[in-house]
Amino acid sequence: MRAPTADQAPPGAHLSTALRCGPALSSPDGVEAQTCVAVRGKDVWARTYYRNSTGASLDAALSLLGPDGHSVRSRCVAGAGDDPSLCETPRVRLEGEPLRYAAVAEFAAHAGGAEKGPLLLRAGSNSPSGEDR
Repeated sequence: MRAPTADQAPPGAHLSTALRCGPALSSPDGVEAQTCVAVRGKDVWARTYYRNSTGASLDAALSLLGPDGHSVRSRCVAGAGDDPSLCETPRVRLEGEPLRYAAVAEFAAHAGGAEKGPLLLRAGSNSPSGEDR
């Protein structure tokens, strides 16, 4: 599964979205994900593309890590099914260079309540060699 290189812009929109994505990863349990840092104009956010073929809904936690130590986190329910989906954090104001931001997605079995199920997959926006940091 590969992430698109840019969003489809609505008519009249002139800003494209730049994506810096880590490798597409998969777990033996049936989760596939690729996580990216997205930048459009002065906005930055995290995005993960995923496919959940485990047969059960999963909890997904997506974090955008900023250069100043602040982070933005979103939780998504990754419904069971083989259809590709995505989860995003809210957009925040870009501070400094986009390469100083990182994104991490964690997919875990749904345990219900305050409990966390076992971690099935962690995918980040970094390149395998670390050359983008």
